[in-house]
Amino acid sequence: MVDGTHTNELASGLAALAICESLLTSLQDLEIIEEKEVIGLLKDAAAAHQQEAATGISQMHREAAAVIDRILSGKNSVRHT
Repeated sequence: MVDGTHTNELASGLAALAICESLLTSLQDLEIIEEKEVIGLLKDAAAAHQQEAATGISQMHREAAAVIDRILSGKNSVRHT
């Protein structure tokens, strides 16, 4: 069973992900940044989590990198057009 604190943390993470993805999409739609820059930002974020995961510190970093990789592959998009 998931307790209230854990549920709140998961919900906060999902909300942050949705907000960040929407911001990146909006910046691209408004032609403030190009698609290649969005991809670069996501790849950098995934690499940072993969590097932390490689140290064995936290499974959470490995999972975060996997989420970002799914976004890059278009399989976990908050906004569908």
